[in-house]
Amino acid sequence: MTPLTDAEKTDVRRYCGYPAYGAAPVGFQTWRFFQVYGLLEFRMNNLSQAEIGIVRRHLVTLHGLEAAVPRSGENLDTDQAAVWTHNRDETRDRERLFDGWCRRLCGFLGVPAGPALSNVGITLVV
Repeated sequence: MTPLTDAEKTDVRRYCGYPAYGAAPVGFQTWRFFQVYGLLEFRMNNLSQAEIGIVRRHLVTLHGLEAAVPRSGENLDTDQAAVWTHNRDETRDRERLFDGWCRRLCGFLGVPAGPALSNVGITLVV
């Protein structure tokens, strides 16, 4: 099994709630300045073959869940049709399911959920 590709690493960062990595080792907003970012990069670069397989399965699941969230907006105009009743909370439910799977990936990688997965108004990363 091959190591994670750059595209897969980008998806892992994104799904774990961390900002873009960037293309150059300069600047002050990159993972290089925060321990947790460095830990995530270290883990992604040093996974065993079995762990890579698990991460890839998570990515397949997350791709599907992520794509389903915007598609749920297709039914927002229908509250009830014949015997079918639309789940008014479908988008919220799908977002929660997606976020839950993102947090599972964080848990498997042993890193805290990143700023994009935070439920608080202000997030500090130190």
